[in-house]
Amino acid sequence: MAEQLALARSELILGGQKSGKSRRAELLAQQWLAQSPQHQAVLIATAQSWDDEMRERIARHQQDRAARVPGMATVEEPLQLAQAITRHSGSNTLVLVDCLTLWLTNLLMPAEILKEKEPVAQENQGPIAMVLGAIRTAQGPVILVGNEIGLGVIPLGRETRAFVDALGRLNQDVAAACQRVTLMAAGLPLTLKDSA
Repeated sequence: MAEQLALARSELILGGQKSGKSRRAELLAQQWLAQSPQHQAVLIATAQSWDDEMRERIARHQQDRAARVPGMATVEEPLQLAQAITRHSGSNTLVLVDCLTLWLTNLLMPAEILKEKEPVAQENQGPIAMVLGAIRTAQGPVILVGNEIGLGVIPLGRETRAFVDALGRLNQDVAAACQRVTLMAAGLPLTLKDSA
């Protein structure tokens, strides 16, 4: 039998690639759906398929997720995240955002202008503040998945360093807005904050 996890009103799940963060979020969604026939779950997917490898990755994630959490609906929203959280949130609906890192990438470095413009984090404080507000006012539980990428070497390139800084600030802001923050490593959770 799978481990029963306590559900917070809002939880940020951070970790590196393949750390188990999405699996933990899906397990929470499964448990939410199993609690009541009235419960619903909606995944807000932020990835965009800009190339063949990403299209294949998205298709694989969709298939795997459908097998693991068959009752969860999926909505694709690469930019208007706050609006999507608000639109899909309800007292009987769990909203799962996967992932904040790709959303910030879409916001700061749109693929079509990546080579023309350096990302400017200050221009995007409005959408970030709106997401924080949506988390705080959500009617039902919200789970957000994001990457922790600030543990390695300092990246080369001004644009890359600016992105790492912006993601670090976003993670801190979302962590402050959430009741629980979990760091995943090797499939194991470490609770960083729990005010649920």
